[in-house]
Amino acid sequence: MDPKKKETVKEEELVDNTQQVDQETEASAAEQEAPAQEEEVLTPEQELAKKLEEANAKIEDQNDKYLRLSAEFDNYRKRTMKEKAELIKNGGEKCISSILPVIDDFERALKTTETATDVAAIREGLELVYTKFMSVMGQNGVEAIDASSEFNTDFHEAITTFAAPSEDLKGKIIDCVQTGYTLNGKVIRHAKVVVGE
Repeated sequence: MDPKKKETVKEEELVDNTQQVDQETEASAAEQEAPAQEEEVLTPEQELAKKLEEANAKIEDQNDKYLRLSAEFDNYRKRTMKEKAELIKNGGEKCISSILPVIDDFERALKTTETATDVAAIREGLELVYTKFMSVMGQNGVEAIDASSEFNTDFHEAITTFAAPSEDLKGKIIDCVQTGYTLNGKVIRHAKVVVGE
């Protein structure tokens, strides 16, 4: 066979193969498009049903999120209530623990008064216990209100008035009947005082 004819036959076979592949590709593409076109063409009832299904799925998802959030908040509320109750129950533990050594000192002082004859020593012991007690109170934020200054209704309660011995004592505190205290700056008991008039 002539080499030119051979070459022409090969070219024809190649063209035939290419055309065949193109036809197969077009056929498979048409098959794939056909179901897609079928899916896109929905009746109005089918569209509504699809939208309803999507809406129901969204509602169910939102409802689930709401229930989880509600349960989480309820657990948080219960936990904080329990913590608050625990704080109220044991909140004074630190303060009470710091007062216990002072109580021990008072007990020792009482025992020594049974046999002691020296009043000055007993007085000195009581002053030491009192000083220790006031130190403990100060460490816990309790401070005595100064009742030697001007009368101030925020800190003092006038239980009576008394004629002032001098003009400069008018409207000022003459005597303190009961000491007042503050806890971390907040008045927990007003000082009961006598005011000059």
